[in-house]
Amino acid sequence: MTTPINQSSYLRLQRTFPQDPQALSVELSKAYIDIANVVNKRIIGIFSNSETITGENWVLDGASTKQQTLREVFQFSQSGSIAHGINLSQISGFTRIYGTFTDGINWYPLPYVDVVDATNQVNIYVSGTDIVITSGAGSPPSIVSGYCVLEWLSNS
Repeated sequence: MTTPINQSSYLRLQRTFPQDPQALSVELSKAYIDIANVVNKRIIGIFSNSETITGENWVLDGASTKQQTLREVFQFSQSGSIAHGINLSQISGFTRIYGTFTDGINWYPLPYVDVVDATNQVNIYVSGTDIVITSGAGSPPSIVSGYCVLEWLSNS
């Protein structure tokens, strides 16, 4: 039997363990495998400035295999370019590009959208070599510091 790709990460709350040592050994092994599988399906909450496995598994285009995603956090203190060091020819694509920044008083999402004046926005995109953060031509919030998070599909 093949394992379905869209398994739930449910772990049952109770388990009956047999008295027989041989049967107990088998049941303990099954319990450990169940726990390990559920723990390994969680999203990993480590946000680091080095490449980190997220714990996510993506199944795309009817593929029978899963692709994992990787994450890296980049700090910045102004608009402009930040070298990301990711070889884009060795990834399948980005799954998330997001972040936040502050003007020293308030915090804003990245990208930032001003609902009153489109020239006050702050944009973010990823080029072949850089993360590019641009401020609009109007009066967008100034950038004092911020974080950008990139998550991408690994080919390996």
